[in-house]
Amino acid sequence: MVTAKFKVSKVTPLGAETVEDAWATEVEMTPDYAGGANREWSEATPSGVCRLTITNKSAIEKLPLGASLTLTFSVDD
Repeated sequence: MVTAKFKVSKVTPLGAETVEDAWATEVEMTPDYAGGANREWSEATPSGVCRLTITNKSAIEKLPLGASLTLTFSVDD
């Protein structure tokens, strides 16, 4: 299992001007290396992008711009 600290860096409504009116929203997250986060898997500044297209409005509300998240990657046995 590997955990990675990410921060929501971009929120883009699709098909409308606002998230409330969009049919879906694209949420982009990039590694958050503040305070030594991600040192477990990256000796230097971590690099990467996680991009999700979300249609569930209540899920989008939990991922505002600037939100810090811990993603967990594990292998299913």
